[in-house]
Amino acid sequence: MVKYSKILTKSSSQTKKIGKILAKEFLKTFTKTALVLGLIGDLGGGKTTFLQGFAKGLGIKEKILSPSFVIIKKFKISADSCSNSCKFASFYHIDCYRIKKPKEILDLGFREIVSTPQNIVAIEWADRIRKILPKGTLILKFQFANKNERKIMLK
Repeated sequence: MVKYSKILTKSSSQTKKIGKILAKEFLKTFTKTALVLGLIGDLGGGKTTFLQGFAKGLGIKEKILSPSFVIIKKFKISADSCSNSCKFASFYHIDCYRIKKPKEILDLGFREIVSTPQNIVAIEWADRIRKILPKGTLILKFQFANKNERKIMLK
């Protein structure tokens, strides 16, 4: 049985704060391939809100919006947010909401993005491409606890 860590946030600002904290921790991580996060949850469940905080933790100044229509958006990770040993250079925000078949995302260079060690990749609606997610993808499930509260489960 797969075990999850659970976090309950009581507001969008708390959800962003959790994202920011996790991003700062991930910047200290060493992986042989990209660091990949798969975000799963209902519409309005907090995925994009979490990623707004996550991007801030990576030192990204641009506003993070769900890239539903462009599907993949690339951002430069701020050198100021990385320690000397940090290897990450790019953050990819991928939204699979409109993806019907995994092949569609493969045609957009997905394999190269998730295999490049300098990338951190966050995939919203990751359940739509579950079959092609790389081994070691960190899964974050977002659930409504009530109108303002969100339960975030990390696997």
